[in-house]
Amino acid sequence: MLRVAGILNESIVDGPGIRAVVFFQGCPRHCEGCHNPSTLPFEGGTEYTPEDLAKDVIKRLTPLHRGITLSGGDPLAQADGVLEFLQAMKKLKPGLNVWCYTGYVYNEVKNLPVLKEINVLVDGPFILAQRDLDFPYRGSRNQRLIDVPASLEKGEAVDFEL
Repeated sequence: MLRVAGILNESIVDGPGIRAVVFFQGCPRHCEGCHNPSTLPFEGGTEYTPEDLAKDVIKRLTPLHRGITLSGGDPLAQADGVLEFLQAMKKLKPGLNVWCYTGYVYNEVKNLPVLKEINVLVDGPFILAQRDLDFPYRGSRNQRLIDVPASLEKGEAVDFEL
């Protein structure tokens, strides 16, 4: 089961183009100044099977959507269930573009099987002292956009170029 805090049908700030965003419930980091403090506790939210969540998200997508974004909380705190969810999504919509926000840095999660289903990882904890509203798709200057397929192939983090 996955715990989901909410689903946003359309966003233009969580990756390029119009994207559906799934906010997962629960985060171990509790960063000062967190943008989504209601998603921090692991209790709460709505429980979904990975397959039911995929069906729910798919019905929200239109031809204008460029992909989906996983946010939270921290999606990688539920990595096994998120893997099943993304595999179910890609059965229903092959070639789906997936961005994922996480407080972990790439080297902490590079061996998780779920990374093979993600195109771009926005990594690193939010640091209030480095907050920058003009930094595209990130909350603080320490966070990186990681090209996951290129990184897995090269064996090290590769920056995603906008």
